[in-house]
Amino acid sequence: QVRVVESGGGLVQPGGSLRLSCAASGFTFSKFAMSWYRQAPGKERELVARITSDVVGSTNYADSVKGRFTISRDNAKNTVYLQMNSLKPEDTAVYYCYGAFRLLDYWGQGTQVTVSS
Repeated sequence: QVRVVESGGGLVQPGGSLRLSCAASGFTFSKFAMSWYRQAPGKERELVARITSDVVGSTNYADSVKGRFTISRDNAKNTVYLQMNSLKPEDTAVYYCYGAFRLLDYWGQGTQVTVSS
C-alpha cells in the first residue's frame, strides 16, 4: 500500500522557520523525483521545490522561495524534507508532497502552513 504522509506544518510568525517532512512507503522511493507543491486559498497549486532521484540530487525552486527554502532527501529513511526559513505571510498554504517516476505518481494529503503574527 502506497503512503505519502506530510508532517511539520503549523503556525509560525513572519521571519520564522519550519521544517516539513514527507515519509513515503509502498514504492521504491529512491527511484522517484520528489517535489513539494503548495496551494493557497483561491489559487492554483504551484511547484515549490523539486529534487531528482539520482545520486547528485539536483534541485530547483520557485523564484518566490529561492534562498529561503531548501529541499533535501534521505533515501535510507524514505523521507524528503523542506526547510523553510524567513517565512512570509504569502507562504501561507497547504503544502503537498509529490513523487513521480515514469508513469507513476503519488500525492500526500497535505499539511497546513500558516505564517501570521
